[in-house]
Amino acid sequence: MRILHTADWHLGKRLEQSERTDEHQAFLHWLIQTLQTEQIDVLIVAGDIFDTGSPSNAAFEQYYDFLRQVKNTCCREVVIIGGNHDSISTLNAPQSLLKYFNVHIVGGVPAEFTDQIIEIKDREGRLELVVCAVPFLRDRDIRLSIAGETMEERESRLKKGISDHYQGFLTHIADYKLNQIPVIATGHLFAAGAATSDSEKEIHVGNLGQIGGDQFPSAFDYVALGHIHRPQLINKMNHIRYSGSPIPLSFSETDDKKQVIVLEFMEGTMISLKELEVPCYRRLIRIKGDFEKVKTKLVLLEDPQTIYPAWVEVQVETETFIFDLEEQLNTLIADKPYIERLFPRQRRTRAARNLDEQSREVMALSDLDPRAVFLKKCAAEYPEEDQTDLLLTFNQVLEYMAQKEEGA
Repeated sequence: MRILHTADWHLGKRLEQSERTDEHQAFLHWLIQTLQTEQIDVLIVAGDIFDTGSPSNAAFEQYYDFLRQVKNTCCREVVIIGGNHDSISTLNAPQSLLKYFNVHIVGGVPAEFTDQIIEIKDREGRLELVVCAVPFLRDRDIRLSIAGETMEERESRLKKGISDHYQGFLTHIADYKLNQIPVIATGHLFAAGAATSDSEKEIHVGNLGQIGGDQFPSAFDYVALGHIHRPQLINKMNHIRYSGSPIPLSFSETDDKKQVIVLEFMEGTMISLKELEVPCYRRLIRIKGDFEKVKTKLVLLEDPQTIYPAWVEVQVETETFIFDLEEQLNTLIADKPYIERLFPRQRRTRAARNLDEQSREVMALSDLDPRAVFLKKCAAEYPEEDQTDLLLTFNQVLEYMAQKEEGA
C-alpha cells in the first residue's frame, strides 16, 4: 500500500494583492499526475486546505475539481483534516456526500471521538490501514477554561490536552496493532523543534501550544503533520513529519525545496519513505541591502526558468525615505520579462549615537518589560505597519528563552 502525505495548500492565498491561483492549479495538476505515476492508494491532506474560512468561488472550484479528478486515478481513498485556517462547517458541509466517493473529511473534532478513526480497506474489502484523522485542536476541544489561571498554567494544560487527545486513541487501536494493521495519525499543530517561516500564524496567540515528538504514542507507524510550511521531521524522528506547503507562501520560503511524502507499507510495516520534490512554478526572491547594493543585485538577477515570472521582494536599508523607490526599481527590470512584480520595502537605519545617548536609553529601557520595549521599537521603526505578526514571533522567542532557562 502506498500513501501520499501533503498539507497546507492554502487555496485562495494571496501575496498582498497578488493571486496565487495559477501556481496552485499547476501544483494540483502535478499532484494528480503524481498519484498515478507513484501508484498512490491513499492521499492524506493534513489541514489548511483553504487560506480562509470563507474561500472564494475560484478556491472552491479548484478543490472540488481536484477531488473529481482523483477518482480517475488509482488513488482509492482520500483523508482530509481541517487546519486552523479552515472553517469546520465549510469543510464538513459535503462530508456525507463525499464519503460515498471514499473522501473522508474531518473538519473539526467530532462529537463521537471514534469518528476520527478511519478504516481503509483494499479492493477485496480487507482492512489494510487505519488513519486517526486528528484535525486542528481548538481550546474547546482539549481543555476547560479555569478562572484565574496564569498564562503558564493555561499553556501547560493546553499542551497536556493535546497529548491526552492522541493518547486517547491507544485503547481503540490496540486490536489493529495486534493484527499488524498499520496506524497513521494526522495533526495540524506546532510541534516542538519545528522551524517556521514568515507565512505561518501562531495557532495559540502569545504562546506556542507545542508538544514534543515523544508525546505522540509510539503505536503510530507514521504521523502526518500540517501547519508548518517548511518540510521537516520532528526531534530526529523519521516517522513524524511536516510535508510543508506545496508552493512558497512567503518570501522567507524562497530557498525551501517543496515536497510531498510518499510512504509504502507491506504486511503492516513501513518499508519505504520517500521525499518527492514539487516543481517550483514561480520563484519568490528576496534581496536586501542599501540602495546601491539592491540595484546591483536586481540588475544581475537571471531568469529562474519557471513557468510563471518571478516576484521579487526588495528590502532597501536607508536613513531617509525614498519617495520614488518603486519607480526607480521598475526601470531596472524593464528588460527582464522573467520578473513580473516587485515588492519594495524600506527599512530605516539610524546614524550611530554617542555613548551618553546609548546609556540614557539603556537606563530608560530597564524600567520596561521586554514586550513593552519590543512594541516601542516596532512603533519607532515601522509606524505604519501592523505589529501583530511581529509580536507573535517575539512571544515565541521569549517562551523559547524561558524553556532554555528552566532546563539549564
